[in-house]
Amino acid sequence: MATFLYKLGKLAFRRRHFVALIWVALLTLAGVGAASAPTAASSSFSIPGTEAQKAFDLLEKRAPEASADGASARVVFKAPDGEKVTDKANKAEIDKTVAALRSGSDQVARADSPFKAKTVSKDGSTAYASVSYKVTSMELTDDDRDALEKTTDKARESGLTVEVGGDALQAMPETGATEVIGIAIAAVVLIITFGSLIAAGLPLLTALIGVGIGVSSITALANALDLGTTTSTLAMMIGLAVGIDYALFIVSRYRGELADGRDREEAAGRAVGTAGSAVVFAGLTVVIALVGLAVVNIPMLTKMGFAAAGTVVIAVLIALTLIPALLGYAGRRVMPMGEKSRLFGGGKKKAAAEKAASEKNAAGKTAAGNGGEPKQNMGTRWARFVVRRPVAVLLVGIVGLGAAALPVSQLELGLPDDGAQPTSTTQRKAYDLVSDGFGPGFNGPLMVVGDLEGADDPKAAAGEITKTISKLDDVLTVAPPMLNKDKDTAIISVVPSSKPSGIETEDLVHSIRDTGAQIKSGTGADIMVTGTTAMNIDVSQKLNDALLPYLALVVGLAFLLLIIVFRSVLVPLKAALGFLLSVLAALGAVVAVFQWGWLGSLFGVEQTGPIMSMMPIFMVGVVFGLAMDYEVFLVTRMREAYVHGERPGQAIVTGFRHGARVVSAAAVIMIAVFAGFIGSSEQMVKMIGFGLAIAVFFDAFVVRMALVPAVLALLGKKAWWLPKWLDRALPNVDVEGEGLRTEAEKGAGSADAGREPARV
Repeated sequence: MATFLYKLGKLAFRRRHFVALIWVALLTLAGVGAASAPTAASSSFSIPGTEAQKAFDLLEKRAPEASADGASARVVFKAPDGEKVTDKANKAEIDKTVAALRSGSDQVARADSPFKAKTVSKDGSTAYASVSYKVTSMELTDDDRDALEKTTDKARESGLTVEVGGDALQAMPETGATEVIGIAIAAVVLIITFGSLIAAGLPLLTALIGVGIGVSSITALANALDLGTTTSTLAMMIGLAVGIDYALFIVSRYRGELADGRDREEAAGRAVGTAGSAVVFAGLTVVIALVGLAVVNIPMLTKMGFAAAGTVVIAVLIALTLIPALLGYAGRRVMPMGEKSRLFGGGKKKAAAEKAASEKNAAGKTAAGNGGEPKQNMGTRWARFVVRRPVAVLLVGIVGLGAAALPVSQLELGLPDDGAQPTSTTQRKAYDLVSDGFGPGFNGPLMVVGDLEGADDPKAAAGEITKTISKLDDVLTVAPPMLNKDKDTAIISVVPSSKPSGIETEDLVHSIRDTGAQIKSGTGADIMVTGTTAMNIDVSQKLNDALLPYLALVVGLAFLLLIIVFRSVLVPLKAALGFLLSVLAALGAVVAVFQWGWLGSLFGVEQTGPIMSMMPIFMVGVVFGLAMDYEVFLVTRMREAYVHGERPGQAIVTGFRHGARVVSAAAVIMIAVFAGFIGSSEQMVKMIGFGLAIAVFFDAFVVRMALVPAVLALLGKKAWWLPKWLDRALPNVDVEGEGLRTEAEKGAGSADAGREPARV
């Protein structure tokens, strides 16, 4: 592979005009497609195989007039202080508003007056009107939403407090200025790392091009493939992080090759052949982790995974082709000059001195007392410390991560409802008004669907279902059953006493389902529980059930991939165990902040509650892929040094001298990019941004920078052990670039005589 990528890098360098033109054309094409594509709203949400989804499907078939899966809005009215909604003027205004809601859009199926539906609070201060639409929230147009907003705005002029909840008004996530700050921090880190504006600008430019192509393609296809707004947010988050990182590693290796005295074309080829090999395998681990989300069998999550994986593939292709092409344009301006060389730690003299010191150390000589050797960098000093004290470093790292992971034992999972929205939104205000006026359970009523086809007396069976459910714990009210036209299906609304995301509500859903056998034997009717709250509970259960199979699939495939890369069994095993430590510690931090509220105000957490149910499996997927990036980039340099004859301990130091600085910069950049999404108004995006940022911190700076070298130091030569039969069976992908030496030796005689100087 190294030889192929070496040739690809040289080809892209020589044909840089053509390569740059291709990527500009792709960006333009994707941009035009996104601009001309119809606007897509929120993605539809279906969970195949769950009871809640089966109930929706049954209602769609037998009672389409109910619009069970259609969009809904709850318009909440609160009278001014000292007044009641039942006062003549207020009542007239509410009835007028409900009539306007009913006639405001052709998609409105029904709009119930609170006075006829008896949805007025006991103290008379609050009432709400339920609005049902014929289509899903995804299919609502901007005109439909505008009609809803204008009607409620007009009602406010009368002095009533009017707020709107439900999914008809989807709050679009706003990331705010922090996302831009994250990119700005990445730029500063790159400038400090490279000491050159040109070298720092290349990773940012190529990452933005890759994200532009990826997100524009998602936008262009969003309507056709039913992709939601969160899909492009995830693709942007992952694409920016890996795009900058992959380019960073290749540019850094290119500068090292130039410092070794190679000409620019040869340096570009070798950078792509060596660092590019690591990029390919790192990208493959990320893609495996993201595509593997399909095993959960939740369409929305599958689409998010595939879209983000596509953006990662684009980032890898850009790193292998566009980066060497742009390096051809940059010339030697990617190298720090003069005072910057000493300030930022770069420069040809230092690299040559470090190379000489490395050769002396490999031969068993000590560099101490060599007055010409430059001061050791921090990576070298840290690696030497870890090699001397591996047990102490290992214990401190494991204990620290273990302590951070302790909150995971109290993890509560659920899906966010309007109660998790920012307090400034109308959805959250409506949620709070309903909770105060009626009780928290009214924000998440359960829908019980009775299949009466097998009942002898459908009406009596529906009454028996209602009677049985009303006796259960945590049931506040049970509405009279509504039968469809054929009298073979009943819809019963059940209001819990607790909030939609509460454990008590989840227990009630299971209790209702547990009574199904009793009801079936007594009446011949089947019951199913559905509605948004029940759907969220089913999603959480489905995700929990899929976590272990998904973990086994992703870690297993990546384990095999890393065996091929490192030609070792213990190194991939150590990588997988280290990942588990970092992801558990990160989940513990998420629980502490978003569930317990520790430092919640610092991160803009306005409402604590259960952790989003897809968070564990999502973090396993994304963090595993990203964690393997650092493993591949750092450990391949160690293996490269070991294969080239260095002792195991010295190989660790050499790997850190070449890779620690760049890996640290890459981690800081990735943390900055992810942390930028903490400023989002959407609780789910905020939680994902925080979880990924803290996970990268734990994995890069604790696991990869401390635990990995400590374990390798303890294992010594055993770290690179591989059974002979497995060594013969595995393909030789040559990540260390051994093939490049052979290639260089073959062309050594003719290269200098026959090759024309590269033109700048």
